[in-house]
Amino acid sequence: MSNETPAKDEIVRVRAQVVHIMESGLRLDAAGAPIPRDTLTRFEARLGETLVLDWLPETAISQNPYIEFTFKARESAVLKMTWTDQHGVLAEAGRQITLS
Repeated sequence: MSNETPAKDEIVRVRAQVVHIMESGLRLDAAGAPIPRDTLTRFEARLGETLVLDWLPETAISQNPYIEFTFKARESAVLKMTWTDQHGVLAEAGRQITLS
């Protein structure tokens, strides 16, 4: 994160890496059987209750995708990032943002 104590209305840059295998379902294992699809279906970032990013990944996303986005700091709150995969597995990370 570029700044955890931004001034009001300052642009904050967030860089995150989501640890996920991102299997497309198009590859075969050593025995020639299809490897089941296992991809992220949604990534969401909220500052408090305010949605700042909603991303619906598609098939051609790399394993452990790197995400970079910006938002305008309008309030002190927790920046909460959540991601889910097609099996319903949910993971999250967060940081406190405090306006200076």
